[in-house]
Amino acid sequence: MARLNPYKMLIKKHIPNEAGIFHFILKNCIMKKMVLMISMLTMLTYCVHAQNKDYNVVFDLTSKDSVNQQSLIREMTLIKKGNPDAKVEAVIYGQGLGVVIKDEASQPEAIKNLLAMKDVSFKVCEIAMKAHNVDKSQLLPDVQTVPDGIYELVSKQHQGWAYIKIAH
Repeated sequence: MARLNPYKMLIKKHIPNEAGIFHFILKNCIMKKMVLMISMLTMLTYCVHAQNKDYNVVFDLTSKDSVNQQSLIREMTLIKKGNPDAKVEAVIYGQGLGVVIKDEASQPEAIKNLLAMKDVSFKVCEIAMKAHNVDKSQLLPDVQTVPDGIYELVSKQHQGWAYIKIAH
């Protein structure tokens, strides 16, 4: 008695004749392509939604070094040019106060231009201002103050903001 190949038995069970083999294979290919296409569309939808996530960055500046201060302005400008909807904030305390003091700022026009953009802020620590005998009237226009710079940084990080320490 001749034994039938299990593959042929499977084909004979599901496909009644030879002409049906082509139809069976074609049907399976189409189904696989449809499943693959649906999976890819689902992944694409997920990726598009992931790209629309909020872009919030808080910068930490404590240095009086002009290279660090230039870096802060450059990075904030690049982020806003790359993503106009981004929210960027500089928290300034310690020795970094000079970047926003009228008579000491090396790039007041650049800061003014940044502050004119939507969702850009420079916030100065009032504790540091008191320690360095700086009054609010000495700050560049539109620069804000916060009671505690470190608390502001921690709060922003707690809200999901990315943290960048400006240093070299």
